[in-house]
Amino acid sequence: MTTAKAPDYTATIELGRSPDDVFAAIADVGDWWLGEVTGQADRVGAEFTYRYQDIHASTQRVTEFLPGRRIVWDVVDSDLSFVSEPDPWTGTRIVFDLQPSGGGTRLTFTHQGLTPAKECYGACSAGWDHFVIGSLRQFVEAGVGVPL
Repeated sequence: MTTAKAPDYTATIELGRSPDDVFAAIADVGDWWLGEVTGQADRVGAEFTYRYQDIHASTQRVTEFLPGRRIVWDVVDSDLSFVSEPDPWTGTRIVFDLQPSGGGTRLTFTHQGLTPAKECYGACSAGWDHFVIGSLRQFVEAGVGVPL
């Protein structure tokens, strides 16, 4: 007998820039993941913390950094004040996979461990829709992220 595993949040978007350009934009997290970002996301072992008001705080460690191809952040700490679960992102993984596509790039974004079983899934998936589908896309294509 096998059990079905709930799917992780995933979004795939097509961008009109090269994989190297998209990769550089992702690594410049403070320009598209709007809020207070401290630290770096530009190499394996780098860490950054994201805070938005008193609603969201999380720390990510870069565990894969393959230029033009893949970035992975492991979430080492999290506190989301709008859910009862104490640290819903801690131990999850945020993955950016890049593939050349036509004249641009196909970005597949996955937050491994963010599943519909998580209390924060609705709000967090809407947040990722804003940040990846909206803000990162606009940052890559127009040079400025989308404000909250």
